[in-house]
Amino acid sequence: MNWLLVIVGAMAGAPLRYLTDRTVQSRHDTLFPWGTFTVNVVGCLILGLITATVTARAPSPEIQLFLGTGLCGALTTYSTFSYETLRLAENGARFYAAANVVASVVAGLGAAVTGAAFAQAIWG
Repeated sequence: MNWLLVIVGAMAGAPLRYLTDRTVQSRHDTLFPWGTFTVNVVGCLILGLITATVTARAPSPEIQLFLGTGLCGALTTYSTFSYETLRLAENGARFYAAANVVASVVAGLGAAVTGAAFAQAIWG
């Protein structure tokens, strides 16, 4: 039954990623991949929140499968981040490529820590 939770979460996460990416990117006239950056940071925030919540034993571990593995797994996209960073570098936009790497790592880790801290404040 666990596999079904992952599938249902992914069925929500994949279209959410696509729609969020397109919506955010359409509002920015820049080479920087704001859409992918946004879904990855939001996914890190959710995953930090869910992981710390499950660690505190507040909801069932099945919630982590549904939201963490399924939803966040489909919402976030390391492959697209890598592709867009490589494309920026190949097209001569090396500053944007480097900024994407640094900002994504810093913001992603910061979001995960923030989500975990928020969950610990609630369930702690």
